[in-house]
Amino acid sequence: MADHQVEDGWHGSSVTESHESGIPGEGGGGGLQWVTVDGPLGVQQEEALKLARNFFYGGFCLLPWLWFVNCFYFWPVLRQRESDPLIRPYVLWSGVGCVTMTVVLLAWSLTFAIGGEDVFGSSWKHLAVYDLADKYSMAWS
Repeated sequence: MADHQVEDGWHGSSVTESHESGIPGEGGGGGLQWVTVDGPLGVQQEEALKLARNFFYGGFCLLPWLWFVNCFYFWPVLRQRESDPLIRPYVLWSGVGCVTMTVVLLAWSLTFAIGGEDVFGSSWKHLAVYDLADKYSMAWS
């Protein structure tokens, strides 16, 4: 990994130096490709790996939106197949987890909202949040 100095003195390491256009993410050679969407203002390589790993494992703690944040923040890694081999698996599997959880939550919410009593039978009234609030006297009066 080569070090690259930006005008404000920040030192960051590039992922690859095999691009011709000089524009990160564009094809060619001679340019730099950064691992985060904020380019040279982003985090260094070691910190980026730690962030990607923490976002990935945090998604399993019933926080699937962290997988989305991981995919968004490390978009250059997700987009370029030849990008950082240490960070890419965490970002790729975060994308898979994000899509999977989105499909599951969307299917569940649509089934509950549209199907209602037809799908769940009489137990639907007990599953509804507003009914639970009334049952335990937590409703606003």
